[in-house]
Amino acid sequence: MEEIYSNVDYEKSVDSEPSRHQTGPRSSERKCYRAVIVILGLLSVFLLAGCIGIRVHCHGSVQASNDKLFALMQERDHLKTNLTEVIEERDHLKTNLTEITEENNKLQTLYKKKKTCPAGWKIFGCSCYFLSSKSGSWTTAQEDCENKEADLVVIDSAEEQTFLLGFTNVDTWIGLTDREKENTWKWIDGSPLTVKYWGSGQPNNGGGSQKLGEEDCGHIRVQLQDWNDLSCNNTLKWICEKML
Repeated sequence: MEEIYSNVDYEKSVDSEPSRHQTGPRSSERKCYRAVIVILGLLSVFLLAGCIGIRVHCHGSVQASNDKLFALMQERDHLKTNLTEVIEERDHLKTNLTEITEENNKLQTLYKKKKTCPAGWKIFGCSCYFLSSKSGSWTTAQEDCENKEADLVVIDSAEEQTFLLGFTNVDTWIGLTDREKENTWKWIDGSPLTVKYWGSGQPNNGGGSQKLGEEDCGHIRVQLQDWNDLSCNNTLKWICEKML
């Protein structure tokens, strides 16, 4: 009997030994669960970090867009203000110009009313013009004009040229000469030649003809409605001019 019990006890002790080192299904399941939890935890951390990064990036982009939009709106408002100021300045200048024009017209009207040309003279613009009844050289013409407190006419506009063509019906001396320097034409008052109404091929200084001689004085050719150079010793009528 003791032997039997001994064998039984031995078997129990042998069977009970593995239970202390058991690595069955439950232990494996626990390890698997722990691994899954760790992985899920890491994924959650990564996901949270990604969301935070995206939010920060989006916030920065939105802020940059807002700043740019705000700057554009400020620039627009600045341009609108400048445009308003320019329009106001333009209107102000237009008003001033209108007032100046009206004042100038009034002054010219008053001036013409107060100023008149001497008998035998004709008014045009702000000058009086006199057509001689006799003929003479260019020098004689200028001396006669000086005696009348005037000069041989100086033509400085197309309107004045047209007026003179209707003022005289014969060729007349004008205050144009190049006696000081050949081919450098100047008016009697020293002013340079600006508007020109020379005829075709003129001035030609006589074209080298000894018979015609030096042609250093200018005159109006009524028939051709232009200017020509002629010897200052020729005999023509003349036109004097003086300011009102």
